[in-house]
Amino acid sequence: MAARASQVPPQLFDLLTKSEHEPTATQLVGCPPFGTAGHVCCWIHRESPLPGCSARAGILRANRDGTLCALLAAHVRTIDKAPGGKSRKHIPHKEPAGGTATLEAAAAVERNRLRRYLRILGPGLITGASDDDPSGIGTYAVAGAQLGYAPLWTALITLPLMASIQFICAKIGMVSGMGLAGVLRRHYPRPLLYAAVVGLFAANTINVGADIGAIAAGVNVIVPIPISWMIVPTAAIILALQILCSYRLIARIFKWLTLALFAYIGAALFANPDPGGVIRATFVPTLSLDPTFLSTLVAILGTTISPYLFFWQSSQEVEEEVHMGRTRLWQRRGATDAELKYAALDVNTGMFFSNVVMYFIILATAATLHAAGQTDIKSAADAAQALRPLAGDAAGILLALGLIGAGFLAVPVLSGSAAYAMSEAFGWRYGLDQNPGRAKQFYGVIVVATVVGMLINFVGINPIDALFWTAVINGFVAPPLLVLIMLVANNRAIMRTRTNGLATNVLGWIATLLMFAAAIALVVVALTGQS
Repeated sequence: MAARASQVPPQLFDLLTKSEHEPTATQLVGCPPFGTAGHVCCWIHRESPLPGCSARAGILRANRDGTLCALLAAHVRTIDKAPGGKSRKHIPHKEPAGGTATLEAAAAVERNRLRRYLRILGPGLITGASDDDPSGIGTYAVAGAQLGYAPLWTALITLPLMASIQFICAKIGMVSGMGLAGVLRRHYPRPLLYAAVVGLFAANTINVGADIGAIAAGVNVIVPIPISWMIVPTAAIILALQILCSYRLIARIFKWLTLALFAYIGAALFANPDPGGVIRATFVPTLSLDPTFLSTLVAILGTTISPYLFFWQSSQEVEEEVHMGRTRLWQRRGATDAELKYAALDVNTGMFFSNVVMYFIILATAATLHAAGQTDIKSAADAAQALRPLAGDAAGILLALGLIGAGFLAVPVLSGSAAYAMSEAFGWRYGLDQNPGRAKQFYGVIVVATVVGMLINFVGINPIDALFWTAVINGFVAPPLLVLIMLVANNRAIMRTRTNGLATNVLGWIATLLMFAAAIALVVVALTGQS
């Protein structure tokens, strides 16, 4: 009995979107016994049995009456529609693909260089800005308050390392057509991937809780509203943004939220720093075996190069291509020179922006709190409150505004990166453009991470202790993950002709070795009782 279109299982749709090879009309409608369609049937049969598939001599064939092949062809003709039913134009791979909006127009039509540059910015800028989340801001504020100008040089040293790692992650997403977790699931041992994504989910959930609390504390600095009153509304707003809004709207909101981080540059200018001391600390690295200095240095490195950024960057490059109509894997595979150039520009801008913000946060707290002997700062909100009498209300309010904007940007990235990683690792449907009813597990991870993170603020868990354990988890997840990323980036079976060049490899492996050193230092600090 011939099958009807309504009987096609979900695996068929997923396979078509993930197929590595472009299905042709001949292959699908003709349905040759040992052709591509037969192998498609083979793949579905192994994942979930379908009527009509049978194994012979090691090769699986499509069903003999051809109904499955006809259904394949029907689905190929309708697959380029968005979840809402609107047709989505497929932009060929010869067009630029990184960043937001229509980059082919930005590159070829837009004459104004500044506008062209701004249109190119997208996933890289958002990833870089989200690295300066309230927890990271707190780490930098504490570093400046405790050590003064001494850590300023770390902003210069970590910039090329961050940029190389994030560009590698972006390139993996663009060339493979899959997020990082999807690539690791297909090519490397799954137990290691599962351990990494579970650790990522735990660390991100704790971070989400700390960041939601930091947003509420930032509001409290400006308006005397009890912090506990702001936690639930903050979580609700963030969830509504992720669940109800389209990917394009979310990307635009994230892009505008990055402007909030400029507040930290303003706060530093109000702090009246010592120019001579700033220049020396910036270009002459200071090293010390003092446990406080070492633990702070490890914290800065761990905050700057975080595992959630790896997954988010690669997945957002894939989302950008899907939004351009490349809904099937074979459409997304590969990257042109123009695409990689735009991605590199986007990533480098984001990482530069991230480290500039880091630099000025350390500068602001060093010039005020450290200079005044106020070194007992536990969070960014504490720093904002302490800055007001020392550098004026404007500096404190700017620091608080930056904290609020950074939180609203970082929390969705933290919960979203965990959702992407877990969905790709376990083979679930995913994407911020997907209808929640069609990607239940993906949105379920986002909801659980946000709600559990919100509840952390009400159960008496010390946020500083929670962030310490977040650093511990990330510190042990990042080094082996970086090794896998470097192996993927040099694997010709995955990257084809787009494997790493010499400079990218050198910087990537240096970053990997530094993260291993940071993990060892973290153990030493923990064993010696220093924090």
